[in-house]
Amino acid sequence: MSLLKTALFGLSAAFMVTLAYGTLDENCLGCLCQASTGCQNIGGCPRGYCGPFLISRAYWIDAGKPVFSNHAHNPDAPGAFESCAADLACAADIVRAYMAKYGNQDCNGDGFVSCTDFVKIHKLGRNACGNHLQQGEFVSAYENCRHNFNLV
Repeated sequence: MSLLKTALFGLSAAFMVTLAYGTLDENCLGCLCQASTGCQNIGGCPRGYCGPFLISRAYWIDAGKPVFSNHAHNPDAPGAFESCAADLACAADIVRAYMAKYGNQDCNGDGFVSCTDFVKIHKLGRNACGNHLQQGEFVSAYENCRHNFNLV
C-alpha cells in the first residue's frame, strides 16, 4: 500500500507542478514560430538571429546546444548552431529545451505560466520577461494566432 500512496503522491505533485508552471504545447510553439517569421526559414542569420524562431547563438547555448542529426550530435561542429536553428524541427527542440530550463516564470503576473509567458521569455530573454513587449508585427501576429487557438 505504501508504494501505491507514493506513486499517487508523485503523480499528484507532477500534476500540480504542471498547473503552476504550465507547459509549452504545440499550439503555443506554433504561434511563437508564426509571430517570429511566419514559420519561414529566413536564410542566414541576419543580425545574429537564425531560422524560423529567430534564435540567437546565446539562446542555443543556454538551451544546451541541441544539434541537427547531420552534425553527428556534435554541437562544436562548424555550422551546428546555424543548421539546427534553420531546421524547423531542430529549432523547435531548441525552444523546448530553453523553456524546459527557463520557462517556469510568470512574466505577466497573472498567477500562472501560460503561452504569453513563454513568448515573453523567448522574445525578451529569461531575465527580462517582466518587461512589456513592444507593439509591432511580432505582437500582432502572436495575438492573432493566440486568439485563433484560444491560448492564454
